[in-house]
Amino acid sequence: MAELGLTNRKIAILGMGATGLSVARFLSSIGKPFIFADSREQPPKLSEARESFPQISMQLGEFNQALFADIDLAIISPGIALDQPAFIAARQQGVTFMGDLELFLSQAKAPVVAITGSNGKSTVTTLLGQMAKDSGLQVGVGGNLGMPMLDLISDNQQLYILELSSFQLELLTDSRGATVGLLNITPDHMDRYKDLEQYVAAKHHIFRGAKTVISNRQDSLTTPREQGESQTLTFGLDKPDEGNFGIALHNDIKSLFFGNQVLLAVEEVAMKGRHNTSNALAALALGYAAGLATATMLKTLEVFKGLPHRCETIATIDNVSYINDSKGTNVGATLAAIEGFGSDAGKNLLLIAGGQGKGQNFGDLKDSVERFVKCGFLYGEDAQLLEEALHSVTQIHRVNSLVEAVAGAKNAARSGDIVLLSPACASFDSFTGFEQRGRCFSQAVLSQVHANNGKGMTS
Repeated sequence: MAELGLTNRKIAILGMGATGLSVARFLSSIGKPFIFADSREQPPKLSEARESFPQISMQLGEFNQALFADIDLAIISPGIALDQPAFIAARQQGVTFMGDLELFLSQAKAPVVAITGSNGKSTVTTLLGQMAKDSGLQVGVGGNLGMPMLDLISDNQQLYILELSSFQLELLTDSRGATVGLLNITPDHMDRYKDLEQYVAAKHHIFRGAKTVISNRQDSLTTPREQGESQTLTFGLDKPDEGNFGIALHNDIKSLFFGNQVLLAVEEVAMKGRHNTSNALAALALGYAAGLATATMLKTLEVFKGLPHRCETIATIDNVSYINDSKGTNVGATLAAIEGFGSDAGKNLLLIAGGQGKGQNFGDLKDSVERFVKCGFLYGEDAQLLEEALHSVTQIHRVNSLVEAVAGAKNAARSGDIVLLSPACASFDSFTGFEQRGRCFSQAVLSQVHANNGKGMTS
């Protein structure tokens, strides 16, 4: 443990959520003492922490300099901003700050694939995990998605696949030879970062010490700014050069390609929409770099339909499709959904959006909304800001709830239309998270089915 700097350290775990408890389990397993601290008086895992670690000292309430008087290493959960005055003072006094990612990388004995991006990272991480499982590997999948990464550590694992947020990457100094992918960058978490450049810089930490880098050649913000010793692969929705992944025509059929090698017709990919085609190419590039067999990965693409709440088809009623993209919590994700399902033959989308905007610029939606959205149903805390940005390019209906939005969209939709929930906002003004919001949408849609006694519905 000397290499990681844990020997003879006085350690505090900051944050008593899922990540904090996973760090506590790890430190306990190697016999390292620690204390807990959380700025909340009643953190969500408090009772579990007290039950699991009854002898551990816990400090609850606002972080202050006194916390660090007898501490020289703070392991901080990703949801906690690093620019707090107490933290700045502590670092100036020599306290080291570290995330669980650095701990994980020091322990992982199997190869690591790390994936980040503003949008699509959960889909790509889960898809790649399924490709690895279909290849017969014992694989640990987690991080920002599902299981905390330190809980994945096992001598039996043959591969680790991690989804990483910008928050988790802020403190990363060395990925220790991982295969890494940066899928795309659009403004997000502008309530945490002072500008887009700071957000991009956090994402680019994933390149530090990487063995192989996968980037999106159609998004220049994903390209490493410094050419190190890493091998590079790219993906994109255009024709690829030799050694890269992309799209081209084969016998007049749009298909996935690796260089000049045709892989699979786009229509045979189970996930639908242009954004999901991009996700499929990213997973292929990452899997190729990790040594997975191409034939196996293509078989996975033919059956993997995506994740709940991520452009998930809930029902088709009277030839109107209802799509749950509740995971579309930022403008970039909603842009991808609109452009993925929009039809150049005419405006075919009824967009349901709203919630907490996180300081985003909704004006970035205007061009795509003007092209593809026939009307919008807006609700929630920042509905007014959305309306101000979009009212000049499409018809807007303000509603009081998501359920009311579904009812309004059903009445306005015509055969061939798509009702798309892609909020471009966080959900916490009305829901516990995007999952609850997605379930609410699905239940509202299915209640319309029951109201029709199932008439006009197809699976």
